[in-house]
Amino acid sequence: MSAQTSPAEKGLNPGLMCQESYACSGTDEAIFECDECCSLQCLRCEEELHRQERLRNHERIRLKPGHVPYCDLCKGLSGHLPGVRQRAIVRCQTCKINLCLECQKRTHSGGNKRRHPVTVYNVSNLQGSLEAEEMDEETKRKKMTEKVVSFLLVDENEEVQVTNEEDFIRKLDCKPDQHLKVVSIFGNTGDGKSHTLNHTFFYGREVFKTSPTQESCTVGVWAAYDPVHKVAVIDTEGLLGATVNLSQRTRLLLKVLAISDLVIYRTHADRLHNDLFKFLGDASEAYLKHFTKELKATTARCGLDVPLSTLGPAVIIFHETVHTQLLGSDHPSEVPEKLIQDRFRKLGRFPEAFSSIHYKGTRTYNPPTDFSGLRRALEQLLENNTTRSPRHPGVIFKALKALSDRFSGEIPDDQMAHSSFFPDEYFTCSSLCLSCGVGCKNSMNHGKEGVPHEAKSRCRYSHQYDNRVYTCKACYERGEEVSVVPKTSASTDSPWMGLAKYAWSGYVIECPNCGVVYRSRQYWFGNQDPVDTVVRTEIVHVWPGTDGFLKDNNNAAQRLLDGMNFMAQSVSELSLGPTKAVTSWLTDQIAPAYWRPNSQILSCNKCATSFKDNDTKHHCRACGEGFCDGCSSKTRPVPERGWGPAPVRVCDNCYEARNVQLAITEAQVDDEGGTLIARKVGEAVQSTLGAVVTAIDIPLGLVKDAARPAYWVPDHEILHCHNCRKEFSIKLSKHHCRACGQGFCDECSHDRRAVPSRGWDHPVRVCFNCNKKPARTSLSVVTGKSPLC
Repeated sequence: MSAQTSPAEKGLNPGLMCQESYACSGTDEAIFECDECCSLQCLRCEEELHRQERLRNHERIRLKPGHVPYCDLCKGLSGHLPGVRQRAIVRCQTCKINLCLECQKRTHSGGNKRRHPVTVYNVSNLQGSLEAEEMDEETKRKKMTEKVVSFLLVDENEEVQVTNEEDFIRKLDCKPDQHLKVVSIFGNTGDGKSHTLNHTFFYGREVFKTSPTQESCTVGVWAAYDPVHKVAVIDTEGLLGATVNLSQRTRLLLKVLAISDLVIYRTHADRLHNDLFKFLGDASEAYLKHFTKELKATTARCGLDVPLSTLGPAVIIFHETVHTQLLGSDHPSEVPEKLIQDRFRKLGRFPEAFSSIHYKGTRTYNPPTDFSGLRRALEQLLENNTTRSPRHPGVIFKALKALSDRFSGEIPDDQMAHSSFFPDEYFTCSSLCLSCGVGCKNSMNHGKEGVPHEAKSRCRYSHQYDNRVYTCKACYERGEEVSVVPKTSASTDSPWMGLAKYAWSGYVIECPNCGVVYRSRQYWFGNQDPVDTVVRTEIVHVWPGTDGFLKDNNNAAQRLLDGMNFMAQSVSELSLGPTKAVTSWLTDQIAPAYWRPNSQILSCNKCATSFKDNDTKHHCRACGEGFCDGCSSKTRPVPERGWGPAPVRVCDNCYEARNVQLAITEAQVDDEGGTLIARKVGEAVQSTLGAVVTAIDIPLGLVKDAARPAYWVPDHEILHCHNCRKEFSIKLSKHHCRACGQGFCDECSHDRRAVPSRGWDHPVRVCFNCNKKPARTSLSVVTGKSPLC
């Protein structure tokens, strides 16, 4: 570092003497300045001092004409430009330190130090040096911003115009590992927001477009990178200027505010309007209510190294006046920030979401506007990392993308309550309960995360939607809440057996823990309502797009048609199989006490002919034994068995002994009376079921609409496949998905699975999409269910 001093270098700074006195006794002219030694040094002292091992790597500079050393105490930022240290005006000979004016007043204005001898630096040289240095710094900074351009970040429809993190970094034109903060600006249209950013960060270059016309020059959200302050600068659309999608554009402003570290609210009004305080107050409330939770979730979901602060940004109110004094000028004893807080309180607004609120005013007597005060305030706040620290640009993009995905979608202006800048409708789910009209309290797009709709209040019963659900009373008393649904059949019954039981005993309520707890026609009289005995009721909300309340009573007819289709397609298995199975079951269920059960009748009681699977077994109404048709073809009245005066089937032996009175006790007659009534009804049911084979000959289309479950889309409304969009024709048949009720072609609905939530306990046709969904059951155990959902 050292070198021989040329004669020309001597006398450059005749007033600056060596401050070390190490080799020259302080009599030689200073040639070098060592920042780490904090002193000016002559040639000899510089050589001797830095010959030592511990001082050898000190950074020294050779003095130039008019050089003034730095202040040794305040090595912070100056009030003008970041990175420029304060120059000293004196050197204390006793303390051996250089002091600027502020540090001299602070440390040497009282006590014994005021008597310390000082050397005053050449003030004229200082001024010239500072001006030259500031000019060099400003030139350097201007050059750094020459290539900066802005880009559209989010359009007026809230669509993010950047594809991913890499694209965001590329458009910002910053280093991939650069950590930065975000500064955004808000204000009314025409107040010069873009102009303010251009002069505050980019030395007047038109990075953000400005225009003298009446039309707004900023539509959507634009961004640019300031390499000097290392911040992402965001320009927003002005308030009070949008005429289309006003609600969505206003919501977009809060998304920008949420990712910002510093917010400038620009106003050109001579007096601060109430709109400013209402905007910031409403933004604070909406931020705390809707955004802090989502920012925390984004941090956890994306695994961000830098947590997104739940405390909002700092705010600077930049107020430019022409004819009026600045805020606080007529109250010298009160700071402007206190007056602003008083104003918020009077309007009933509380901006507690913001980390701080500052006021910076400037009065423009003659243009141009002075932005230096705003710049100094910004630089001071940007240096403060206690609340919000710089972060990777990828984190900024992820936060913006998460907020855009969560809070998106159209907002109907006619439903908005514009008493607030940011009403809850901007951020909450827009779904309304079809029964009571109350809105969902969850945030927008909560369904993407599998979160169901919820409401703050209870619902009311609607006959149209039948929004009453049942829970098993026995399970509830054991501390469980198990939803149950009335069904045509139990899950353990086969389709035909279940249908037969439904025709005879009515619908069934089945609990997965308790089994079948109720049948609507279990007894011939005196059946109680299930609400009074086995279930609890609850009125729940009906949300658009949900499956509703899966009451199974109305799909019995369709189940019958499905069975007929199955029979028609399986002729080899048809015969009388289903009818025989149902008849045999019905016979055993309602047979009089003296009848031999079908399962025990293996051969004719007279001719001993063995019965095959499809052979018909006949009971003699007199003796109750089983016979073939040939041995029981005769009829006669059997009043002693309770069959009345009408002729009924009897076996040959009982027919021949018709004049013999059977010895039947009175008790037996009483015991058989009820079952005989049941048997008479049962025979009518058997004859009806026996006609199923004949019904196959009836075109199914004639009865299909009548049998259609309520959630199915009618055939005449289905014009094309709900999945592949192919148009239906004579050659392309329509099929209903048993889960969602939409119409599909065979190719898109060839899968089979049980849909117990719709009452189909056995595999039935479902569409491709429903088959991919996890299985739902109407008998699922609900844990922790809210009574309001």
